[in-house]
Amino acid sequence: MHLSIFALVGLLSFFGGSQAADNDTWPIKQTPYTDAVQWDHYSFIINGQRKFLFGGEMHPFRIPVPQLWEDVIEKMKAMGMNSMSFYSHWGYHEPLDGELDFSSGAHDLGLLLEYSKKHGIFVTPRPGPYINGELNAGGFPLWITTGAYGKLRSNGTSYTDAWNGYMSSVAELAAPYQIHKNGTVINFQIENEYPQQWTNQNEKVPNYNSVDYMEDLKAVAVTNGIEIPLTHNDISGYISWASDYDTVGAGGNVDVHGYDSYPLCWSCNPDQCSSGSSGDWVLLDYQPDFQRSSPSNPMFSPEFQGGKVVPIAGYPNGCADTVGADFRNLYYRHNIDQRMTALILYMTYGGTSWGWLGVPFLGTSYDYSAPIAEDRSLRDSFYEIKSLALFTRVAQDLAKTDRISSGSNYTTNPSVSATELHNPDTDARFYVVRHTDSKSDEAVTFQLHVNTSAGPLTVPQIAPATSLKGHVAKILVTDFPIGQDKLLYSTAEVFTYAVIDEKPTLVLWVHPGETGEVCFTGSHQGKLQTCDGCSDVQVNVTEHGTILKFTQGPGLSVAFVGDTRVIMVDRPGAYAMFAPTLTNDALTPVNQTVLVHGPSLVRGAQISSDVIAITGDTVEDAPLEVFAPSNVKKVTWNGKPVDTKPTPHGSLIGRIPGPPKIELPSLGPWKVQDSLPEVLVDYSDDGVAWVNADHQTTKNSKNDATIPYLYADDYGFHTGSFIYRGRFTGRADGVSLTLYGGQAFGFSVYLNGRFLEAFPGSPGTKVASGTLLLDFPADTLLQNTTNVLTVIQDNSGHDQGAGGALSIRGILNATLIGSEGFDSWKLTGTAGRSEGKILDPIRGAYNEGGWIAERLGWHLPGFDDSTWPPASPSEGFNNATVRFYRTTVPLSIPAGVDLSVQFEFSTPGGNSTTRALLFVNGYQYGRFSPYVNSATRFPVHPGILNFNGENVIGVLVWAQSSNGTSVGVDWNITEARASSLDTLFDSKDLQPTWEEERLRYA
Repeated sequence: MHLSIFALVGLLSFFGGSQAADNDTWPIKQTPYTDAVQWDHYSFIINGQRKFLFGGEMHPFRIPVPQLWEDVIEKMKAMGMNSMSFYSHWGYHEPLDGELDFSSGAHDLGLLLEYSKKHGIFVTPRPGPYINGELNAGGFPLWITTGAYGKLRSNGTSYTDAWNGYMSSVAELAAPYQIHKNGTVINFQIENEYPQQWTNQNEKVPNYNSVDYMEDLKAVAVTNGIEIPLTHNDISGYISWASDYDTVGAGGNVDVHGYDSYPLCWSCNPDQCSSGSSGDWVLLDYQPDFQRSSPSNPMFSPEFQGGKVVPIAGYPNGCADTVGADFRNLYYRHNIDQRMTALILYMTYGGTSWGWLGVPFLGTSYDYSAPIAEDRSLRDSFYEIKSLALFTRVAQDLAKTDRISSGSNYTTNPSVSATELHNPDTDARFYVVRHTDSKSDEAVTFQLHVNTSAGPLTVPQIAPATSLKGHVAKILVTDFPIGQDKLLYSTAEVFTYAVIDEKPTLVLWVHPGETGEVCFTGSHQGKLQTCDGCSDVQVNVTEHGTILKFTQGPGLSVAFVGDTRVIMVDRPGAYAMFAPTLTNDALTPVNQTVLVHGPSLVRGAQISSDVIAITGDTVEDAPLEVFAPSNVKKVTWNGKPVDTKPTPHGSLIGRIPGPPKIELPSLGPWKVQDSLPEVLVDYSDDGVAWVNADHQTTKNSKNDATIPYLYADDYGFHTGSFIYRGRFTGRADGVSLTLYGGQAFGFSVYLNGRFLEAFPGSPGTKVASGTLLLDFPADTLLQNTTNVLTVIQDNSGHDQGAGGALSIRGILNATLIGSEGFDSWKLTGTAGRSEGKILDPIRGAYNEGGWIAERLGWHLPGFDDSTWPPASPSEGFNNATVRFYRTTVPLSIPAGVDLSVQFEFSTPGGNSTTRALLFVNGYQYGRFSPYVNSATRFPVHPGILNFNGENVIGVLVWAQSSNGTSVGVDWNITEARASSLDTLFDSKDLQPTWEEERLRYA
């Protein structure tokens, strides 16, 4: 997420001067290896067909259940998207240097590419090696954070050797799935927002260290089989890796260069973007940057704002309302106004930064206010995007247009402006209409001056005017082909069309109660067949063609004009309309498309003989209307027959059921065990879990610490909690401690088992360190023997960026006051790391920290807690310690039901200096820290939860106050769906059970 410095256009009146491209023919380009993907000034060309690419980003590692990747892909396809991109996470796939995993559990990216191929959606892998993504160390593996690999994101030998195996593996994995090898991978991105090509951009002075780095990345991709275009996502205001701009031969350029854009603040907290946010409803001018950097490329945004991150404090429920349906309507249509033809929404599904995946300034949620929520439910923005994406899917002529002009002179009302886009090959035109002042939401009426094959017209011609209400825009068309017919103009927006029985079925939509007018070329008979919510319907034959005028409210109306069936719906009606294809061809042919109206979600459709089998979701009982070929006489919904009847307008109608009523059992009974024996003087730290922290040097550039260096990363511990035990003999008056743990971290200090004080964190600040100056109570010191100072800290992750990834974590300063110093230090963290191992490769390196509960595997299924005493986290305890609570709860969810389940935490006693971790079947899926983090709700998916079996729930509670604490834990269903999605799959391979080896790490 970066600051946007594109020019502002939203408050300015448009001028009428021509902005069309020169008449010169733009060259069509391709890589030396294949012509399956080509591109030019206008668009991408896939297998010879120009395509408007409308897609979304998802992160497979943020939903570590491969079966649910298919769920997300099906939803993207249902939204009308024809493409997707995904980050591949280096640290997730290479947890130890040289140990790569692309095959186990959620590491198997081949499954993601298989699902994409199965459902016909184009793919762009984005493996980095640096990906940012609000991730711990920006997605770098944590073993690289010590400084031992030199400067990161450079051409340094150590760093190059480090990333080579990973990048080679991703390329090898993606290569067989390329579009010309019967897959759907069309682009391959290298690096991420890396504006380092020039030491002086304006004078084009090359930065050869960065150029060499990019050349190395390109060579590895190509050597390992990548033949489709290499791409890069630049930051607005910069120009790096664009071949058009590189007139000096600097090198490092990719095939297709694009710009990321977040026109609103990328965070729910506007203070984080005060210098870069354009302001609500203010639009940006993308044309100058694209024309300067890469005019021979399509206007391509690899990341366009798909939502906002939820910062760690202050927004417990996110801020989806700030990027709701109207934001999507106006801003995404504005991108078309700007002649953008390749657009990926970051994020379309955000997911969860479970474990310690996330960057310090975020909590567990990566919901991102995305169209598909973290719990996989669908927001209004999903349906609003669908209304545009399905249009771009069928608007073939939109993929090649010149931007002719823009201004209020296109309309009869100066408060309304329009931009004219013209296809030079077909004469089709697209008019993007909006308020002249983009901040305005005034209800206004206007007529539009358009150019058509019949000459200039002012439309509507029969209706007095058309409307513009709210923060919205409209795309109105002229000379728009629909099968063998053509729309001369339409003042209603085209939702989509399908060719059924060799005749077009056109779907038009208006805002509720508004009037639309559409003119078909030629003289046709026309009639209203079905009126449900319509009024003022007229069919007139004029010198320019046959005009259908209508007003539409709730319901679905149908008219026939010649051979064209016209479906008329309002905005909510459009939300309920889907256009599934009968093929997995990602080019989505219109003659292999059917229309389905009514359900919450339509995932797919197949025809066999006279039966159409439709799959999808309902959240309640719903009507079902199917527009399919006339040979279809029967309908099944999720495998069950639907009682249907034919309609006069050629569809089949019936009703389909919603989900049954589901109630979750209560959590409990709970058991408890102390989880902080390390503070006791007689605790033995001689086991393999512990290392001697005795380094006299460090590779990290921050070398002003007390000696020995106590940086946890230097000893192989990177995630979650660290526990230090410092020994000293003789007299000491106190200690000065400074720890680094990232924003919102905390630590507690004990002397000989007695709690001294805690640093609970710094609410609402970016402070990544904490200092305590502590006096030692005289009655706590042991005379003539060894004293033990125990420091427990959590670590919220490494910062992003090449420098941020090297930020230290652990103790910077530990100075005894009134003493010669510590005799020795020992340190523990995640079990296995002291021996260079990952004990749980399925859940991976980011799941666990160093609490004894984690080291011994108390959070895992199969651990025997039969000897533990009963106690509930809501009962709590009254001292500063750590306890682990555990319960096993069976679920028996019926087949055909998908649930969004969330856990909810509270502090009944009001003690906010509490930190808690939620474990579900071994996965750490929630971090509750009310003093520094406002999150209280944690969605958990099937595959993490067993919907048909036992579930081990663990809660680790850390009280940072001598008053102790209590934690309320409950769960609930936020949405139930009757669904074709199988949620009862066997997830044992994703949930490795406890093994006796864990006992070694006490």
